[in-house]
Parts: sequence; structure tokens; C-alpha cells
Amino acid sequence: MHSEVTELKAVVEQLRKEVTRLSDQEDIRKLQYTYGYYLDKCLYKEVAELYSDHPDTCVEFLGGRYNGKEGVERLYIGRFAKAFVSGRNGPVHGFLLDHPQMQGIVDVNPEGTRAKGRFRSMMSAGTHESIKDTHPRGLVQWWEGGIYENEYIKENGAWKIFRLKYYPFWHATFDKGWAHTKPNYVPFLSKTYPEDPNGPDDLCENPMMWPDTRVVPFHYTHPVTGKQVADDDLRAPEFGKDVSTSTPQLVLSRPKSETVNGQA
Repeated sequence: MHSEVTELKAVVEQLRKEVTRLSDQEDIRKLQYTYGYYLDKCLYKEVAELYSDHPDTCVEFLGGRYNGKEGVERLYIGRFAKAFVSGRNGPVHGFLLDHPQMQGIVDVNPEGTRAKGRFRSMMSAGTHESIKDTHPRGLVQWWEGGIYENEYIKENGAWKIFRLKYYPFWHATFDKGWAHTKPNYVPFLSKTYPEDPNGPDDLCENPMMWPDTRVVPFHYTHPVTGKQVADDDLRAPEFGKDVSTSTPQLVLSRPKSETVNGQA
């Protein structure tokens, strides 16, 4: 009888851990989906409040890294709000900026304190012709596709975004499509803060943009083999050429507190 009770307790404990893990995964997906809905409507204050207060918090975007909560606010409440909605918090009439969050794969660490997630966004954006003379973008329509490889942290019982790494994989005008995207269609960030008042704290190595098709590294291993994708298979040489001719593979940054000499 004693052995059966012990066995049942072990089963209950295992089920408790599994329920907690699944609940954490769902909470993180909800967090990321909420991020997308706020971003759609330029609710940048609410977006910034989804981020952790941890000193290693960051956003990586267009070849730049915005560090800490201050950097997060500089990107969303500074750069984005000023460029898209004239500094207000919320949408402006006639401006579209939809960010669907899709294909979420979330993995929580055994302690239930940190997690990683991979998501995809397929953005449609532009202005209505009625505001072409009043919005700084004029009359424009464009598409964007991107990959997130994010990290999350649980603070005071709530999951928050820890390190958001967004790779806008491709851009395209609405009329001609991605086959005709001009090189450097959206220029990478090139000046850091404070030289650029709304700029990043650091510049990232080897940024990518279509037609560059390198693979954003996966935080997870292959679900069947348990192996990581080989580094060379993440690169993208020209058709028929050796992989050694390709730009180096992308590398996911790590928190400075977890790296040697503080290099992320």
C-alpha cells in the first residue's frame, strides 16, 4: 500500500509539473500575441510595459540593439511613435500597420523561470490615399515578413519579454512584390545613441535583408534527431556555389551577464 501511495504521489507531481509547463507556454504565446495586437495600433507605451526590467533586456531590430528598458522605450516611444503617429500613443487615421504573430514554438526551462520562443510575422502596412498629403510616408503600401527568436523571463509571477530579436526577413512594395525589392530597401541602422537620439546602443554584426536568405538560428533542436541544424546549412551561398563563399551564418546574441567579458 505504501509503495502505491508513493507511486501515485510521484505521478501527481509529474502531472503538476507538466500542467505548469503547458500553462507557461500558453502564457508566453498570449504575451507575444498581445505584443502584436498592441503594435498593430501603435500602442507603444503598452508595448514597452510588456518588457522586463532586467538590465540585460533588449530589442534587436534592423541591425541595432536597444539595451535595457530605457532602450526599449527609445525604440518604441521614441523612434516608432515619432515616425508613424507623430509622437502620440495610439493609431492615426488612415495608417495601417498590422503585425500578425504566427507559428509560435515556445520552450520553457526546467525551472520555469526563463523561456525561448520562435514566431513569424507577416506584416501589411501603408497609408490611405486620403492622408497622402498629411502623413510623412505619403501614399505607400508595403509587405514585410520577419522571424522572431525571443527570450522571456518570469518576474514576480508574470511572464515578460526579456530579449526580443526580430529579423525583418523581406520587404516588398505592394504593386511589384518581393521579386523587385531594391537592395537596402529599408536601410540598416548605422548610428548609435546618443549621436542618433532615437538610435540603438549597439550595432549588430552581419545584419540580413532580402534577397539574403540566411536562416535565423533555431533556439531548439530537431524534435526527432535531437540535433541542431549544422552551421553551414544556415548559410545561403549563390546557386551552385560553395557554402564557403556565403556571408557568415547568423548568431543569436546572449545576455551580457551570461557571456565571457560581457560580450553579447
